Amino acid sequence: MTQDTALFRDVFSASPIGIAVETLEGQPLFVNPALCSMLGFSEEEMCTKHCVQFSPPEDADKDWTLFQQLRAGSIDHYQLEKRYFRRDGSLLWGQLSISLLKGRPTPLVVAMIEDITERKKAEEALFRHAAIIGSSEDAIVSLSLDGVITSWNPGAQRIFGYRESEAIGKLISSFVPPELPHEEEEILQKLRAGGRIDQFETVRIGKSGARIDVALSIFPIKDATGKVTGCSGIVREITERKRSEQALRESEERLRLAAEAGRMFAYSWDAAADAIERSGESAEILGVAKDQALTGAAVFAMVHPEDKQWVSAALAKLTVENPTLRITYRVIRPDGNIVWLERNSRAYFDQQGKLERVVGMVADITERKQAEDKRKRAEEALRSSEERLRFAQEAAGIGTFEWNIQTGASTWTSEQELVYGLPPGGFGGTHRLWESFLHPEDRERVVALFHQSLTRGTPTQAEWRIVWRDGSVHWVAGRWRVLMNEAGEASRVIGVNIDVTDRKRTEEALSEINRKLIEAQEDERNRIGRELHDDINQRLAMLAVELERLQQDPSEVERRLQEMRKEVADISDDVQALSHDLHSSKLEYLGVVAGIKSWCKEFAERQNASIHFRSDIESVVPFDIGRTLLRILQEAVHNAIKHSGVKHIDVQLLQKSSEIELIVSDSGIGFDVGDAMKAKGLGLTSMRERARLMNGTTTIESKPMSGTKVWVRVPLGAEYFRLSEAV
Repeated sequence: MTQDTALFRDVFSASPIGIAVETLEGQPLFVNPALCSMLGFSEEEMCTKHCVQFSPPEDADKDWTLFQQLRAGSIDHYQLEKRYFRRDGSLLWGQLSISLLKGRPTPLVVAMIEDITERKKAEEALFRHAAIIGSSEDAIVSLSLDGVITSWNPGAQRIFGYRESEAIGKLISSFVPPELPHEEEEILQKLRAGGRIDQFETVRIGKSGARIDVALSIFPIKDATGKVTGCSGIVREITERKRSEQALRESEERLRLAAEAGRMFAYSWDAAADAIERSGESAEILGVAKDQALTGAAVFAMVHPEDKQWVSAALAKLTVENPTLRITYRVIRPDGNIVWLERNSRAYFDQQGKLERVVGMVADITERKQAEDKRKRAEEALRSSEERLRFAQEAAGIGTFEWNIQTGASTWTSEQELVYGLPPGGFGGTHRLWESFLHPEDRERVVALFHQSLTRGTPTQAEWRIVWRDGSVHWVAGRWRVLMNEAGEASRVIGVNIDVTDRKRTEEALSEINRKLIEAQEDERNRIGRELHDDINQRLAMLAVELERLQQDPSEVERRLQEMRKEVADISDDVQALSHDLHSSKLEYLGVVAGIKSWCKEFAERQNASIHFRSDIESVVPFDIGRTLLRILQEAVHNAIKHSGVKHIDVQLLQKSSEIELIVSDSGIGFDVGDAMKAKGLGLTSMRERARLMNGTTTIESKPMSGTKVWVRVPLGAEYFRLSEAV
């Protein structure tokens, strides 16, 4: 071996770079120790392998393609970075340099491989870091110790609005708001001293001038000697978080205010310790001190006795499958007041299904319950009122109807059907059916009035006759109103009808009574006129004739004077009796009982009859009652003298409890009361009407050949009893 060859061998063996000498077929002939150490194979093992066996297929293919070009002579060397398999299966990165050795009879290839694994890892880490920085939503910024920006990622551009070219070289202090002039310098001083800033929340100004809430995390950058050369930081925008926090605070405040205003409190019950934690609003609701410790047993003791069983049963139903509870119940506060509570809770159980905790909200719903009770009472009152109205309508015969002009549909209540003589559900027709019930004499007038009201929209009323299907005639009073739509056109008609047949008949009867009363008044005037003309006037005329005769023959004066004086006295008595029939002044002067007794005596004397008067009343009777009783007595006695055929009449004036009774009876021929009431005479009717006006009653008992008894009862008011006490 020559000296040069030995030198080559020494260099080959000592080189820290892996070296292999290969044939043009890629078969290693020699490998140095460095390459063996690098890959973990022995020299013999490596020389038995082909060069492509040391790399993954994708790297080996790239290498072999270039190797083929080398063999073909198109290139004489090449370089590439590729991966190699180590003996343990791991990979390392190598910088491969291939050169062709042409100065030999058989060309060879020299392959030198440098281990660049650490460099590749560093590059990959750098690439990853760059990718992270580039894709980060946060701003990642590097600064010099003077606060000058040296790097600016896209996240910083998104947050602050400055492009990288605008931000590099800019002082970071220009982002600080005016009210924080020293904040950035204090941060830099801390970093220069080797300190760091962690999640410091503050405010910065963006390019648009908008204020941005941020959280700063800044770290010092040191060289190999540990000297601080700059700093790098992460700026996270927390504007949304701040807004959320502010919204949460506002929401919590609203919840607090709502709980306070809505009289609610939160609670948590520890089942094992039987301890209750509660919010402050509970003190006022439950009537206990804020710092007073409460247990579940103590709170349950406050439950109203009538609700305890209900609450216990609801709590017992809480299970893993049914963990929620909503219940309303009453509690009795320490001050004795009763409060309604609504409790919404959720129960939590351990793995064995044992109850651990119950949390929830409790609301004071006393006012709501009171309002509900008031509403229920109002609804009940409304239903009762509607029911009473329905009964009143039914009792009074008031019916209601509605006619939809657009659809032609007409609805009648059952009361309306009764007014028209139809059974419930018997209408079932259209509006035109109503016209068929109208009395022929009223139809044209009522239909014309109804159609006129369709253009006015104001309430209209009228009365008309209808003919039921059984032929009977009835009177109806109607009132209706036309409702207009937005276009001013008639859309609906609603109204009420009431059967006023009884009223009309009463009015007719009253009209007949009035007619009879007028006739009676005329008869009374005629009677008084006849008595004055036929009796008093003739007697006065005869008296005048007698006086004229005395004038012609004065010698008869002494003899005739006494007779004429008696005649004048008789005429005066008759005029006075007639006057008493019209107005009994003795009731005022003598009192009711004595006045009635006096009239009976005078009337009996004039009529040559016998009236037996009896009274047990000792107190003062009100004049109005006395006058009514006198008029009824006069009518009854006149009728008895005129129709009974007897001259004896019994009159009794009695007091029974709180009423006065007048009884007039005779034993004459009697009469049929029913026939008499149907007759045209007014006597019996007037007696009953006079008693009715004093809230009294009149009973007439009579039969042919069985006598007659008129029995009047008139109640005595409080005025009578005051007069009795005064007497």
